[in-house]
Formats: sequence, C-alpha cells, structure tokens
Amino acid sequence: MPGLENEIKRLTALGLHRRCVEGDIPRVAALTLEINRRKKERGAVICAHVYQTPDIILGIGDLVGDSYKLADDCRKSPAKTIIFCGVHFMAETAKILNPEKKVYVPSANAGCSLSEAITADDVKKLKAEHPGPPVITYINTSAEVKAESDCIVTSANAEKILRRMYEKHEKVIFLPDRFMGANLAKALGKTPGKDIILWNGSCVVHEKFDPGLIKVYRQRYPGLAVLAHAECPTELIREVDFMGGTGDMMRYVESTNAAAYLLVTECGFGELARLKFPAKNFIAMCRLCPYMKSITLDSVLALLQDPAAQEVTVPPAVAARAKKAIEKMFELAA
Repeated sequence: MPGLENEIKRLTALGLHRRCVEGDIPRVAALTLEINRRKKERGAVICAHVYQTPDIILGIGDLVGDSYKLADDCRKSPAKTIIFCGVHFMAETAKILNPEKKVYVPSANAGCSLSEAITADDVKKLKAEHPGPPVITYINTSAEVKAESDCIVTSANAEKILRRMYEKHEKVIFLPDRFMGANLAKALGKTPGKDIILWNGSCVVHEKFDPGLIKVYRQRYPGLAVLAHAECPTELIREVDFMGGTGDMMRYVESTNAAAYLLVTECGFGELARLKFPAKNFIAMCRLCPYMKSITLDSVLALLQDPAAQEVTVPPAVAARAKKAIEKMFELAA
C-alpha cells in the first residue's frame, strides 16, 4: 500500500518511531492516514494541545500549542468543524469564540481538576463577599465560570494582564488555582487575602511535584536548567530557574543551551520537546494527566466515524458573557 508506506516514512521522519507511540509504526500510520483522510472529507481542523501524545500532535494535529495559542488559532481558522484534542474547557472556549462552528472533543473523560474546582455559584458568592474587585479567571474553567468573570488569562499571559489590572484596581479576585495565584502574587509583590483574593483550586498533575527532588537533580546534573509550570506549588517554584506556561517554556529551551533541562509539567510536553530538540538533553520529572491521556488516535477516529455524541455546546446566553471575558484577554495580552 503506497499510501501507508508514505505515511510510515512521514511519521518516521518526524521521530515518532523513537518515542511515546502506542503500538508499532504501521498501526499508528494506518490510523493517522485514515484520520487525516476523514477530517479532510469533513472539512475539519484538529487542535492538539502540547500535553497530547506525539502521535496526535505530529500525526494528525493541524493547530498545535498551549491554551492561549489554540484559542487564538480557533477564532482565526476558516474550518467549519473543530476537533479538539485537549480537555473539555478548551473545546468550550473554541465553541464560545466560534458559535457558528461544530466543535467536538474525542473523549467523554477529558475533564480538568481545576475546572471542576469551582462553579458559577461559587464565583457569585465570592463576588458578594468581595464587592468591587475585577474577577480574573484562569482559562482552565467552565463556560459558566467564565461568564461570571471580567477577564480570562492563561499561564502565558496572566502576569502581564494582572499588572495591567493593578494599574486601575487595588485588589483583584484570581480564580481558581491557588498555587498559580500565590506565584503571581509573589511576582507582583502582592499579598494573598489582601491585594489578591484566591480560590482553593489546584491541578492534579502539578500539585504533586516534590521540590526536594530538584536539589538532587542539580547535584547529579551540573548546569541543569529547571523549568516549571506556573500551576506548581510556590515552594517548588522557589527552586527553579524559570516559571511560565508551556509556550514560554518551549521558547526558553529553544533560546538557551543548558547542559540539561528538567521540565516540571505534564509528560506530553517533555516528549514533544525531545522530538523538537533531539540534540538537547532532557531529564524526566513529569506526571501524566489522566484527562489529556484519555484522548487517543482510536478515540479521534471513532469520533470522525460518529461525531454526534461528542459535540460540545454552550448555551448562547452563557457563551455571550463568557466571550466578553475571553475577548478582554486578547485585548490586554496584545
């Protein structure tokens, strides 16, 4: 089969024969070939978050990036159908920004611990307790929570947007990640509970990293650069060389030449970094996200064969209010 042989060559050239591929290359190639054929027939575009496995990112992904980039890419894409290989709140964001498009997520289990940590009623009560301050909400939240917010942020732009907010406000409410909120408060010289009101949410991936291990890694690997996601606990962030979102971390790796890199975040990001920079040395310290990893090539193909059950919808009234908060992010992050 010439088509399959060419697909095997394409995936091998991308390095997928070396890392993080479930099954052998011929099986993976058969799936990516069929998925790419079916998505073309449907006029669909596939978004792939950097925490997905490399076979999804490189094999079928059309738009690849972090939450901010994918949200921006979706609103600019001419495709009428979006298949989101990420978690549910990301697909909701794509639907909010593109109400006329069909949006699907290939797994019913692609949730998020942060999104589940807070509800719209929680935000309403918090605003009643602290009247006045704007509500700045991390993108890892439901559409209903976004609708109760004044501005959405991602890990890539949260610090920049908060700085701009503090130019006009003495206090802000930041939701829902308590660790990211504490890390941002420290960076901005603000006091949690006084200048910045936080919520008690956290990410099941990033909350479990052990800061004590970083000293051990530094002893073993002289010249090590340690990069951590902003969702990690503050005691760990104190030990790292760089804190940011996944896009920021990838740019740091690209622009530096450390003896080795320790990437403290979800494992999929490290796999992608290894494929993108094969000459650089990466040390493993990661955790798998069970929600992200619920999406596989098989689940994407099943969706393309029968998409109805996995369509993402957002009530128009909720979407309209949430869109204002998301558009505010694009305005302030520009």
